[in-house]
Amino acid sequence: MARNPADLWDRGWIRILCALLAGVAAALAHPPFGILPGLLAYPALMILSERSRRLRGGFAMGWWFGFGYFLVGCWWVAEAFFVNPAQAWMAPIAVSALPAGIGLFTGIATLLYRWLKPQGAMRFVAFAVLFSALEWTRGHVLTGFPWNPVGASWQAGSAMSQMASVVGVYGLGLLTLVAVAAFGPLMTNWRQRSAQVSALVGAVLLALMFGYGTVRLNTVKVEPSPVMARIVQANVAQETKWSEDAYNDIVERYIALTSAPAERVPDVVIWPESALPNLANNVLAGPEAMRIAGALQSGQTLLAGLSRADPAPEGGFIYFNSLIELNSLGRDGMEVGGIYDKYRLVPFGEYLPLGELMGQLGIRSLVQMPEDLSGGPKPQPLVLRSLPAVQPLICYEGLFPGFTKASGPERPQWIVNVSNDAWFGQTSGPIQHLNLASYRAIETGLPMARATPTGVSAMIDPLGRIVEGSRISHGEARFVDVMVPAPLPETPFGRFGGFGYLAIIAILSLVVAIRYFRYRR
Repeated sequence: MARNPADLWDRGWIRILCALLAGVAAALAHPPFGILPGLLAYPALMILSERSRRLRGGFAMGWWFGFGYFLVGCWWVAEAFFVNPAQAWMAPIAVSALPAGIGLFTGIATLLYRWLKPQGAMRFVAFAVLFSALEWTRGHVLTGFPWNPVGASWQAGSAMSQMASVVGVYGLGLLTLVAVAAFGPLMTNWRQRSAQVSALVGAVLLALMFGYGTVRLNTVKVEPSPVMARIVQANVAQETKWSEDAYNDIVERYIALTSAPAERVPDVVIWPESALPNLANNVLAGPEAMRIAGALQSGQTLLAGLSRADPAPEGGFIYFNSLIELNSLGRDGMEVGGIYDKYRLVPFGEYLPLGELMGQLGIRSLVQMPEDLSGGPKPQPLVLRSLPAVQPLICYEGLFPGFTKASGPERPQWIVNVSNDAWFGQTSGPIQHLNLASYRAIETGLPMARATPTGVSAMIDPLGRIVEGSRISHGEARFVDVMVPAPLPETPFGRFGGFGYLAIIAILSLVVAIRYFRYRR
């Protein structure tokens, strides 16, 4: 007797393979790949969840989807463990454990969807709401890991990305999920009228998002501010950075790029995160201080990413990852101005969760410090001596919406994101990091200067676009002098924060609840 092809769906390994491949396809929608048809993996996941006979099957579909998604999206973390050969053994553990752990969130989303079992063509709304809510949860639980949310599938600065100025990247992700999941019913029964209507709704929503973004890009004019910034990228590889022989060479690179002549003297010079492999305490007390001061013009400001140490009350020291304002005093050297200490630290990179237990297992954080780093206070704008107030965001902090006061009298005029993406080599990680950080510019209407030791450094305008000629790619040792764009007026997201996202969640949840109870009757 011939086997019914539909029975293949009852085979667990086929369903698992489909869920895994769907996660891979969704991950490939993100830059630098940009394969946008991969967004149709979300309605495919919805269908796989619906066809699960049991709740655990619904969870499994989401978990395998998440495993494939984050395996492709985060494989570059392995590069960081090869910087120190003694830690290379942890690379395969990290590459597999990270997607396995983060996949729990997508698994819970599809578990809840399978438990609800919504009926009718409008069930795609329930799927979008649940998936988006768990994605938001992923960005907040245990310090959060908001890497590659659905909304960031769109290239920052594109027409589709502009909706983030209204509802943020999570709201953009929710709208995207609603639009693409609306094609799910059409995939299962393309002749059904209600399925055709839901697909039409999805297509109209995508068209409206594109239309809004196109109008915004064509009507909002970005003007230059009076401030010129020099973004310095010295092309320092992480593998050799901490050797004694490399130190003087690294200092010389930064000094040479900082002091290079130009038609106009830049008002501010920006060095990336952990620019020099030494504590700021030692740098500012050593012979390097006078050499750095000599590289600056009178009145210039240097924003330098450096680690620093403070005495601890109980003895010893506590260490911070900081951005330090250094102001030139001409022949009198330079003075230290404001200091911003990184607030949101990278788990396993800058500190160890369950540190004592991890230490007993032979695992330690990747940071090249005697002890784990400590977090600073909640992000606040840094008031500079002779420049507009700036919001520093160090590395990982550029992933988090809401860290910048984007409205009111304390609103800064620009953002500086310093990062050390040299950890991840020439992988997709630094490019995706640039894309994710650029969404902070769209959400707040503020320009962003981004500096890394070796790619990707750039000036980003308030619409999330890279200012022409300002991109410094991986492997380049150079600087760019670029006018900092002027900020735009407050955006809806900057004024109301995540209220728009929560409002959409609430409205769609109400729609789902009404239809759910109607079908139950």
